[in-house]
Amino acid sequence: MQTPCPGETNAYIPLMNDLGMDNVAPGARVVVAMSGGVDSSTAAALMVDAGYDVVGVTLQLYDHGEAIGRKGACCAGQDIHDARRVAEALGIPHYVLDYESRFRESVMEEFANSYVRGETPIPCVRCNQTVKFRDLLGTAKDLNADCLVTGHYVRRVAGEDGGEMHRAHDPTKDQSYFLYATTREQLDFLRFPLGDMTKSETRHHAERFNLPVAEKPESQDICFVPNGNYAKVIAKLRPGAWEPGDILDLDGNVIGQHEGIINFTVGQRRGLGVAAAHPLYVVRIDPKRRQVIAGPKSALAKTELKVSAVNWIGPGAVPPSERRVGVKIRSTSMPKAGVIRCNTDGWNVVFDEPQTGIAPGQAAVFYDGDRVLGGGWIQREG
Repeated sequence: MQTPCPGETNAYIPLMNDLGMDNVAPGARVVVAMSGGVDSSTAAALMVDAGYDVVGVTLQLYDHGEAIGRKGACCAGQDIHDARRVAEALGIPHYVLDYESRFRESVMEEFANSYVRGETPIPCVRCNQTVKFRDLLGTAKDLNADCLVTGHYVRRVAGEDGGEMHRAHDPTKDQSYFLYATTREQLDFLRFPLGDMTKSETRHHAERFNLPVAEKPESQDICFVPNGNYAKVIAKLRPGAWEPGDILDLDGNVIGQHEGIINFTVGQRRGLGVAAAHPLYVVRIDPKRRQVIAGPKSALAKTELKVSAVNWIGPGAVPPSERRVGVKIRSTSMPKAGVIRCNTDGWNVVFDEPQTGIAPGQAAVFYDGDRVLGGGWIQREG
């Protein structure tokens, strides 16, 4: 897989195949999406080191000063500054594209709408699906690039019918859950050079290339919610979302009040503010009545769910009417065995064993071993 650097221990230089750059020969132009973090910066450095004609592109997606609540803060933010410094260190051209309006419309507005509907959204999926892998990919083609390179931890494998998406070598860093909506056409144009690496290997390369972000810590927050306060962002976008309502038990009895359904998600235990003999969890949210329904953990267990807007990138031009798969219902969970069925009223997933914390607005992603077959959005019951 990888060969040690001469004279070094625990140091690796990736072979060309490890970079996942099949059918893209050295010397070809590649556009690298540079977020300013260590992963995308290392991806850019590896492309330069491998002899590609590299162009770095960074997207300005939101007003950083507004997001952190500091008037006068640089709207570009530290990340764009860091991406620019890395590009200068690598000696590659670097462009900052203003995608704020696209990002607000495609990601932030939908994020707020989803919370108001009582769902638990995943803005990173929407961002990859729209702004990055649709709009940025088009920009890369306009720059006459042969491919778009990103720092995602996922593997692209050349198959008989084109590119296949597979989980990353390091299961703790795998990002395939967030990329299930990638289309076949997009996969043919995308490359993921970090898919066979661990995070420690990536940081080693960043140090080897003397990148100024080699020790930059990872962000655990959604990019436009850098302080982790989702409710504050939603309140700005949808002021009416703070309307109070009742907390009910499974029998419909009022057991408490809340200050807005946007503060809750299915499976949540903390923050209910209701005294009970046994732990209570959010079992369901009714946005029309502004009600939060709470119950014991056992009430969360379900064997079936419905999904919509399914994207299929598995074998065949169209998905089968029924197939055994592994299904992830959260980014941090492992795939659980079950069956997907395409019915006249849409898609269903039936698990072999009951699952807890199935939240509308999250994604259900289908796997065959390490291969990503596709996925869709988990729908509300009733």
